[in-house]
Amino acid sequence: MSRTTPKPPDAGSALHSAPDLEWLEGDVPRASAFQDTYFSRAGGLEETRHVFLGGNGLPERWHGRETFAIAEFGFGTGLNFLTTLQALRRVGTAPKLTFLSFELLPLSKDQLERALGAFPDLEDETQELLQTWAPEPGWCRCAFKDAELLLAVGDARVMVDDLVSEKVAMPEIDAWFFDGFSPSKNPELWGEDLLKAAFKLTAADGTLATYTSAGWVRRNLQAAGFAIDKCKGFAGKREMVVGKKG
Repeated sequence: MSRTTPKPPDAGSALHSAPDLEWLEGDVPRASAFQDTYFSRAGGLEETRHVFLGGNGLPERWHGRETFAIAEFGFGTGLNFLTTLQALRRVGTAPKLTFLSFELLPLSKDQLERALGAFPDLEDETQELLQTWAPEPGWCRCAFKDAELLLAVGDARVMVDDLVSEKVAMPEIDAWFFDGFSPSKNPELWGEDLLKAAFKLTAADGTLATYTSAGWVRRNLQAAGFAIDKCKGFAGKREMVVGKKG
């Protein structure tokens, strides 16, 4: 995992420590600061496939593409990235993937290993990530065989400006995984200004998907410029939201 400049201006000492976690049954990690789990207790891998891959029309949209860029607010355990990487590798002719993820408090390697141990189907991809996992405040690039992970360690509301101003190189975003902690627990990652920045970074035919259907989140997405729809959610959740650049 290599560093690229610039460093976020407010990268404080808190970024050097791993988050405080509680471990629920099945080794599901729960962030004490946000009082929310990192993935669904009903099945994190299945939720990622249903909400973020399915909600963005993947893997079908990869066919015929040479490159593809995905972004998310909240790297968490890396489950979304690893699930996407595995799906990409199962496609006959896959594009080169750039995966951008923002994370304020990266898990330690031990925390990451314990959390991802719940997904034996991702064992190969998990080991690849663990071998390179050494996040530092700022912009970190990690090369995988079929993808590049661009990890922004810091406050997404600050660091996104580096992309908007093109201080940090990043292709236009083809698909967004909006997957911060619950909007009620972490409203900062669902704010209108941040979503407007996301809209600016999105390709003309770019899409989005999120597990939440909270009314104020839908309104913020629409205010940012996205056209949105509701569809069937995962497991017991009645609805989720999908959308595209309007």
